[in-house]
Amino acid sequence: MCSGRVDLEFILRAFLKGHDGVFIGGCRLNECNYITHGNYDALSNTYLCRKIMEHIGLNPERLRIEFMSAADGNLLALKLKIEAVRKLVPYMKLVERERLRVPVKSEEAYNEFFESSEVNRLFSELFGDKLTISQIMLLLGEKPLSTSDISEKLGLNPSEVSRHMNISSRQGLVRYDTTSNCYALA
Repeated sequence: MCSGRVDLEFILRAFLKGHDGVFIGGCRLNECNYITHGNYDALSNTYLCRKIMEHIGLNPERLRIEFMSAADGNLLALKLKIEAVRKLVPYMKLVERERLRVPVKSEEAYNEFFESSEVNRLFSELFGDKLTISQIMLLLGEKPLSTSDISEKLGLNPSEVSRHMNISSRQGLVRYDTTSNCYALA
């Protein structure tokens, strides 16, 4: 669908229904897939809506527009990471109860605790690999992939992907399909 079809009413309705923000993605300006160059209409609606939002006291930064090509898919890769983190929430709650409890209830204690190098190290240790494995599981949920495919999609080196796949295979999460030379969910 052309970004120019995103009507001002749609944007306002999203805020009326309580959404925190609206993101509009369109073709790069002057590279429109349609003869109408609707991306300029979308840009105009965005500017107009931001003015309206500012006038009524709604933060205009909550409305965002980006122009991208198909090669800019990494801008949307954040969705995969957020979904991977969402799947880790039960684990995160458990770890928080067990290892990330602040001993004293005060704002200063919480700031000091969560900004400490020890908590940063612990957070990286506890969540780094789990997040990567969660992302890999989401990718494999779409279709079987080779180590190099996973490596390319997540920006990891192939040996790191292999390490994660070995761990996941031992845990019974994935299997290697020798006919297609790809990993798949078990």
